[in-house]
Amino acid sequence: MLGYILRRILAVIPVMAIVAVFVFLLLRLTPGDPAAIIAGDAATPAQLERIRTSLGLSDPLHVQFFTWAKLLFQGDLGTSLISSTPVTQMIGQRIWPTINIALMTIVLSVLLAVPMGVLAAWRHRTWVDYVVMGFSVLGFSIPVFVIGYLFILAFSIELRWLPVQGYVAPSQDFGKFLARAILPCLTLATIYVALIARMTRASMLEVLGEDYIRTARAKGVKETVVLFHHALRNAAVPIMTIIGTGFALLIGGVVVTESVFNIPGIGRLTVDAILARDYPVIQGMILLTSAIYVFINLLVDLSYTFFDPRIRY
Repeated sequence: MLGYILRRILAVIPVMAIVAVFVFLLLRLTPGDPAAIIAGDAATPAQLERIRTSLGLSDPLHVQFFTWAKLLFQGDLGTSLISSTPVTQMIGQRIWPTINIALMTIVLSVLLAVPMGVLAAWRHRTWVDYVVMGFSVLGFSIPVFVIGYLFILAFSIELRWLPVQGYVAPSQDFGKFLARAILPCLTLATIYVALIARMTRASMLEVLGEDYIRTARAKGVKETVVLFHHALRNAAVPIMTIIGTGFALLIGGVVVTESVFNIPGIGRLTVDAILARDYPVIQGMILLTSAIYVFINLLVDLSYTFFDPRIRY
């Protein structure tokens, strides 16, 4: 098992190196000039050239890359071209709202979706199965901003139970944090519950037809033990995959939801940086998102070994 873990960890290094090169070249070769954005429309060519020189944008491409890579190895993601703020500081200020919302969303989604998927598979082709699948279709079909506005209309405007928008850190006031986090979490959970429930149902249907399930039932094992201990454990690999992918997507920043509920997360930071052609911030955000994806996929791969020992070899 140790060899499997080491191989998976070592595989992360070339992936991140390729991502770093791709991100650097992608931003440098796309149209747009950050110097023009900083200087404004009335800037002269001489002023633009001075700004490019001060930012290092006039250097050859390979010089820019090695300078950036050297700082990257030192943990320095650079400084924003627009606000002159260190990128790590900007990310640090924005990442916790996204992490908090993502954690609440994925926990809520798993607690709701997995039992729904198990129940739908157990009662296959009954009204229970049709209700769960109908909810899954609706969850995929309705745009997330529509779901968000419907929740705001129902719970904030009509019932006046919850605040419309805003974010409060849990360290400041946990009650206010929960009050403002419920609606965005419900909005995102609607989609992820549909996704996870559908995958759970499909995986469970495959497992429930196996011989060892029929043997367990013939021996008189309780149905709940058969479903959640024998069947669900053996169906867990694809379910864990979809849960890990969903969490990575949430951490990467759900821009629409953050905009609807006015959450200062990393998704909105990324959009602002793209509009301003702020190279260091865009690079930092893409590298952060890629690192999160790779790390979570690594954890998901390692979790497979607990559900299926054959994967260790």
